[in-house]
Amino acid sequence: MAPTTIDEGLPAPHNFVSFSTLVGRKYQNLIERTISHIPQRWAFAGFLFFLYIIRVYLSQGGWYVITYALGIFLLTKLIAFLSPKWDPELEDDTGASLPTTLSRNDDEAKPFIRRLPEFHFWHSIIRALSIALFCTFIPFLDLPVFWPILLIYFIIIFTVTMKKQIKHMIKYKYIPFDLNKKKYTNNRD
Repeated sequence: MAPTTIDEGLPAPHNFVSFSTLVGRKYQNLIERTISHIPQRWAFAGFLFFLYIIRVYLSQGGWYVITYALGIFLLTKLIAFLSPKWDPELEDDTGASLPTTLSRNDDEAKPFIRRLPEFHFWHSIIRALSIALFCTFIPFLDLPVFWPILLIYFIIIFTVTMKKQIKHMIKYKYIPFDLNKKKYTNNRD
């Protein structure tokens, strides 16, 4: 009989591979349990972001390169979150339509499907913030740079990218949010 751990009767880890598998399973189980708790997940992401800002401020280090890399990463994930799964520009070039549509009717309402679903967006943010927070505890990663250049460059990249994304949204008439959509509940009274 194989030795077991106290919790859940799982096999005791004998080496690094089985231990990392066990930790990976526990992590995946924890992540899967958070799927339905959307406000709590985003509150946790906000808390991690707040912790990162406090850590950078109180350490009196710059951590400019880490912060810049984090900002660029979050910007790419935000663009993927705001983009449709199937790009209408590519559809126009090829003349092909989605496989689910029977005809080429522009007035037909199609559901908005994101390139990066909300849960994966959140999970990417949590991982990036955790890694960035961890990196602030490694002194040699605090590289000396002239931070105003990085800040101005990030603002320019953010502005140009968001302007392009908004123009794309206006041109193809899609809104990635459900602000005014009617919400149906399952009330059986």
